[in-house]
Amino acid sequence: MAGTLFAARFAGLWSTVVDEEDARKGLRAAATAGQFYLPEVTMSTLANSPRITPFLWFDANAEEAVDFYLSIFKNSRRLGELRNTGDAPGPKGCVLTITFELDGQRFTALNGGPAYKFTEAVSFVVRCDSQEEVDGYWSKLTADGSEIACGWLKDKFGLCWQIVPARLPELLRHPRAMQAMMKMKKLDIAELERAAEG
Repeated sequence: MAGTLFAARFAGLWSTVVDEEDARKGLRAAATAGQFYLPEVTMSTLANSPRITPFLWFDANAEEAVDFYLSIFKNSRRLGELRNTGDAPGPKGCVLTITFELDGQRFTALNGGPAYKFTEAVSFVVRCDSQEEVDGYWSKLTADGSEIACGWLKDKFGLCWQIVPARLPELLRHPRAMQAMMKMKKLDIAELERAAEG
């Protein structure tokens, strides 16, 4: 019930961001009340935000997760946050949601409690232009996480990623390259290319 009430309140707050002037008034009032801040976001940014944004449910470590992801991906930034004013579950003043971008892709992270966990059914693909990029993302995202297979990994928060070369769809048209990939955890571009050429 508490989660439902919070979701309704959250949806209601952001549903006001339709008319720019109304949104300004609502956001100013909320900011004055200490509900949240939007350090780098203007109303036009909100109005032009993507129609679909991944919404990630964490237990109580959304802020730690966001900081972790921002340290890994270039051209990333924290856009804003919503804090508990005392009428949502959890301690007053704690972070409820954080909006952020990773290389231009917008996400929202929620401190939703322990009810739900990430699974391998959903993952985010990171397209890499070189083996150096593959190695770098793989090393950072598997820290305290785990390797799965075929370029998939699970980070320390349980979120799954696919770290893949940009040429992978082309390479996998060759049966030998597909067979080679099935034996890998982290993908080796040179080995995949040799298999495709063989």
